[in-house]
Amino acid sequence: MAITMTQSAAERVKSFLANRNKGLGLRIGLKTSGCSGMAYVIEFVDELNDDDEVYEIEGVNIVIDAKSFIYLQGIELDFVKEGLNEGFKFNNPNAKGECGCGESFTV
Repeated sequence: MAITMTQSAAERVKSFLANRNKGLGLRIGLKTSGCSGMAYVIEFVDELNDDDEVYEIEGVNIVIDAKSFIYLQGIELDFVKEGLNEGFKFNNPNAKGECGCGESFTV
């Protein structure tokens, strides 16, 4: 399993799950979007789908569907604060390029 999560990201996800007071974990996936082709999807998981795989990383259950997994191998999920902005950042070694606004990427 070559998907990793920084301690900062793990702590943030745990905090979100605790505040929700429910959920099995965090789904990381992909959708077709933007000018480069693919965009990341991140959402809480309350129920598993038939094609989901669950991985425990840094004490957090990460759920990934089979179609997205091939593009997410080697990815690192980070949580960063830059000035007044904060959010999750995907460090994906499979990405060959991004669109100018950073919304989507290509492999």
